[in-house]
Amino acid sequence: MNPFIYDQLYNARNNLMKEITLLSDAQFNSKPDLNMWSIAQVCHHLVLVEEASLKAIAWGILKSDLAQQERKEIPLLLLDRTKKLKAPRIVEPAVEPFEVNQIIDLLNDSRKKLLAFLSTIEDKSILAKKSVHHPALGELPLDQWLEQIYLHEHRHTEQIKEIKLFLDMGH
Repeated sequence: MNPFIYDQLYNARNNLMKEITLLSDAQFNSKPDLNMWSIAQVCHHLVLVEEASLKAIAWGILKSDLAQQERKEIPLLLLDRTKKLKAPRIVEPAVEPFEVNQIIDLLNDSRKKLLAFLSTIEDKSILAKKSVHHPALGELPLDQWLEQIYLHEHRHTEQIKEIKLFLDMGH
């Protein structure tokens, strides 16, 4: 598997952490309006997506059939924030408030699990040869499931920056 993917996972997570580390718990849980998520909820959603993606990739590897799926233009699909995507119920964040450190622990934990799992895959080329259905993107090769983790994280880091401006938190 391409080392680029590891770099991208690292960069996306680094950028996210820069945005949230210095927030107070009150800022973290403030909602710009009732129909929007708080920064805490956005981050909880990212944890749930990473965990769900890990399960999907693990399940996809166990599937016996090799089916080369058509590759998707995930950056176009995920990084265009004018296109609203509805989070599937399974990755909707909790409504109760979170502490910043609690979410940072959850993010670190989900990333550790993902990297530990990836290190157990001896032949990573298998990831391009098998696919699993993604709720928002359709049938998706497993290596693109990895790609969507960091692109999705970039998308939501941009959203967090907007929420901070909206709540006038500045930098």
